[in-house]
Amino acid sequence: MYFKQEKIVFAATSLPQDYKFDFKIPFEEKRLTANDGTSLHGIHFKVENPKGVILYFHGNAGDLSRWGNIASYFTTLQYDVLVIDYRTYGKSTGKIDEQKMLDDTQLWYDYLLNSYTEKNIVIYGRSIGTGFAVYLASKNKPRKVILETPFYNLKDVAKQKFSWIPFLDTLMKIKLNSNIYIREVTSPIIIYHGTNDKIVSFRSGKKLAETVPKKQLTFITIPEATHHNIGNFLEYTSTIEKSLK
Repeated sequence: MYFKQEKIVFAATSLPQDYKFDFKIPFEEKRLTANDGTSLHGIHFKVENPKGVILYFHGNAGDLSRWGNIASYFTTLQYDVLVIDYRTYGKSTGKIDEQKMLDDTQLWYDYLLNSYTEKNIVIYGRSIGTGFAVYLASKNKPRKVILETPFYNLKDVAKQKFSWIPFLDTLMKIKLNSNIYIREVTSPIIIYHGTNDKIVSFRSGKKLAETVPKKQLTFITIPEATHHNIGNFLEYTSTIEKSLK
């Protein structure tokens, strides 16, 4: 648990540097260089006359060959989308390092500020990506923050899955303390969580939501939804469209 938790938490898949993406929507590949020389890779989808841009932080498994198709959904709502691969994922290089990965998020935000005003940037996090989304939002003032299946913190998720392991608190090196980051977020926050989520419990998402002032929060419960199918429910598609108008 201690020595392999990076691979347990971040189930990265890599892509050859010459991999050719095949998306139906116009896109650009974007590379940024972190302070330690790590090459970071993202896909920037663009539409005509966008309402703004969504900076999308994906879940813990897969890479942009998969997540590009998922995140590009928001182009149908007339938004540009920037979806990025974390260190070791896809064409991004480097090694798993929680603080460096958190710091990387600001590089992507600053890249967007070259083309968009901050009031037109929406930060979106899904699953483990909610930890990165909340951290970034705590350092900036985006228009909105949207969290799909978020957790209180990573330790909370681990206790749900590995309650039989002794000294779990001591063993956890990767923390992603969303419950701490979210206290500094001043933007409106929208949370989606399914009641049948077996990966990140509904309880954990609700616990995080309870740390947010009510006037700042919209919490949307999706009855019977699991960790993976929230986007299939009318409660999601109808409200996400309204939220992004």
